[in-house]
Amino acid sequence: MDVTGSAHLFGGEAAMLADIRMRLMRAGISTQIGLADTRGAAWALAHYGEGVAPSGETLAALTSLPVAALRIDDSISATLQRLGLRSIGDLADTARAPLTRRFGPGLLLRLDQALGTQPEEISPYADPPHFAVRMTLPEPIGLLSDVMAGAERLLVQLCAKLKTQEMGARSLCVTLRRVDQGQQQVELRLARPLREPLRILPLFERGLSEVDAGFGIDQLRLEATQVEALPVQQISHVSGGEKDKLNDLISRLGTRIGLENIHRFLPADSHIPERSFIVAPAAYSDQAGRWVRIHPRPITLFPPEPIAGTGTRPPTRFRWRRMSLTTGRTTGPERIAPEWWLQDDNWHSGLRDYWRVETREGRRLWLFYTPQNPGWFVQGEFA
Repeated sequence: MDVTGSAHLFGGEAAMLADIRMRLMRAGISTQIGLADTRGAAWALAHYGEGVAPSGETLAALTSLPVAALRIDDSISATLQRLGLRSIGDLADTARAPLTRRFGPGLLLRLDQALGTQPEEISPYADPPHFAVRMTLPEPIGLLSDVMAGAERLLVQLCAKLKTQEMGARSLCVTLRRVDQGQQQVELRLARPLREPLRILPLFERGLSEVDAGFGIDQLRLEATQVEALPVQQISHVSGGEKDKLNDLISRLGTRIGLENIHRFLPADSHIPERSFIVAPAAYSDQAGRWVRIHPRPITLFPPEPIAGTGTRPPTRFRWRRMSLTTGRTTGPERIAPEWWLQDDNWHSGLRDYWRVETREGRRLWLFYTPQNPGWFVQGEFA
């Protein structure tokens, strides 16, 4: 930081550094702070020492610091130490011509920048872009159609800013100021970053319809409170809009029940049926590719339910959930071994032989047989 002309507001440079250190300690941050006439000297004190270099006495404050404090490469620093030049004071007392021939002009340039004999440009960080637009109306409005028209104009301006920065909005907030100085806010969270006004505007309609305009609204303010990178992508004639339609549907449902309450199933790397999928929020997870399954899996899975049966093939007749069922067609077996490296009480019986059983009553069940501890169980049902 450049604190020129402001240290007296804190009682001097030493008091200012003490105040900064105390505030950072309250936040749980331990720091080393350096202050000097030049950027290079302040960096050296902050990394290899601490305190204030008095004005005009920069060399005296840096003399005992190692040469690595000059922001030079580690290889140059190691070579200088092998030559006996371990501190900045040793380097400053050495003839410059041999150093330039050996290490080039970069080493002495760093020394001169730290001592202030060579200027060093400081490029301050640019302020982050602020994605907000505002519109003040000459006459108050109160109809939903007028508010939607104003929101559309603001969306066009905001999305143009987002497109310039290759960003997309994930969360938007419309602030409506009434003539009585009251304010109401309508927030919108999106399933995916967007910057298309025509796709965002309909999602605001439900929230804006519930706004109490009072005696009228005279100002609208739209802000993208959360943004994400949305680079330009190449499109082709074969690309469809199905994914965009799904994201819009998730956003529309999310405005009613919350985005966290909309989930999708994603494949997991496990051959155990109960562990072959995970449940993740649809708005914060990418849709995975196709589910690769050599053997079909039932739509509905539940904890194993025992049924009466003997032998290694599915029973001809059995009773399940108070229903008497007759086996019609069977497919199997598919043997699944437990994952021995994970502790799972449900698989303590060892191997399982799974069968697809189509009953004459219309039920299509997923049964398995445990050879180690003979028994039959139902774990799923096909659609």
